[in-house]
Order: sequence, then structure tokens, then C-alpha cells
Amino acid sequence: MKTIIRNETPADYRAVEELTRESFWNVYKPGADEHYYVHMMRSHPDFIPELAFVLESDGEIIGNIMYTKAWLEDENGERKEILSFGPLCVKPEYQRQKLGKLLIEHSFDVARKLGYDVNINFGNPGNYVSRGFVSCKKKHVSFVVPGNFPTALLVCELVPGVLGGKKWMYIPSTAADCCEDTAAVEAFDAAFPPKEKAWMPSQEEFYIYSHSSVVR
Repeated sequence: MKTIIRNETPADYRAVEELTRESFWNVYKPGADEHYYVHMMRSHPDFIPELAFVLESDGEIIGNIMYTKAWLEDENGERKEILSFGPLCVKPEYQRQKLGKLLIEHSFDVARKLGYDVNINFGNPGNYVSRGFVSCKKKHVSFVVPGNFPTALLVCELVPGVLGGKKWMYIPSTAADCCEDTAAVEAFDAAFPPKEKAWMPSQEEFYIYSHSSVVR
């Protein structure tokens, strides 16, 4: 299969939102809100359009990745601007073909050229440890309060050793806060073809790793 990776354009917006909805529907909860997040992210000041990419095959968008700014704050209160990607999507019938890996590697290469050297994500460790991500505890990155190391908080140094063993606090973008408005999410979703909301085992898996922490 021949593929190309290119920057997202406004003409791609609806296709990317449809892809995102399809990729995340019933994965983390009944239904999905990631497509609304994508829609709203583009107008948020933390969005980085230079790092919004689509993956095409025969003119069809089958994958995408998007980024926002985030921050690390050290013990002296000094902040370092970093990256956080997501959603990362691959059309369900094309998954397990290392296409997500292509999107991550391509966007990391561009991110380095833009001067970024750290990416932090919340996600299933099983999906990311093979891509260079490690537990936030190994890089001394806390969340909310010092010493809190969520299992799902994963760190990737784009430049090895850049965090230097210092203690850090992760400060995410507020871009995803839009999803707290459930009425707006439902209104936006109503413009898409109806899909059945259902419980899936992946939702319990997500709950477990997103509500647990590394303690040793």
C-alpha cells in the first residue's frame, strides 16, 4: 500500500473529524467526543497547525495526528514548552499495519526541526512504549501534585537526556476542556450519521490505567 503524509488543510477538516469519530467510537466510553475535540482544537491558541498531519492512501485520508502545546514546570517555577499529541487516528480497517508509527515518527522529525524536544501523552502504555515512551516516574514528571505519577502519563524525550534528571510538574493544554460541555458534544455529534453507543471491554481497561498511579 502506497501512502503519503502531508499537512492537514481546511478541505480535510470534515474527513478528519469523521475518521476520528470512527476510530474512537465506544473505545474509551459509550460514544465518543474526540471528533468534537478535534473540531474545537483548531481554534485554540495551543494548537500547532504545523504538526497536524494526515495520512493518505489513493487519495483517501486513513490516518491523522494533531498536537497542542503543553508545559513542564521545574521546582524553581520555570516553565518549559513541550508537546502533547492526540488524537492519533488510523481508520479501523487499516490498524495494526504500523501506520500510527509512521505518523508519530514523521511528526517527531518535524517537531525537532521546530525546536521541540519533549512529548508527553496520556494513553495506554501498551500502545506507546515501543515508540520510545516511558513512565513519567522514570523522568520525574508529576501531575497535579508532586509525587503523583499516573500510569497513563507517558514521556518521550525527542532529544535524549534533555530533562536532565530534574523534578517536573506536567501542565497540559486546556484545549480538551471543551469536551466537558456534554450538550455541545451531543449537538455536534448530531450532525454525523447515527451510531449506537455501547459498552466495550476497552472502556474498563481505560478506566483502570487512567485512574492508577506508579507508586514505586
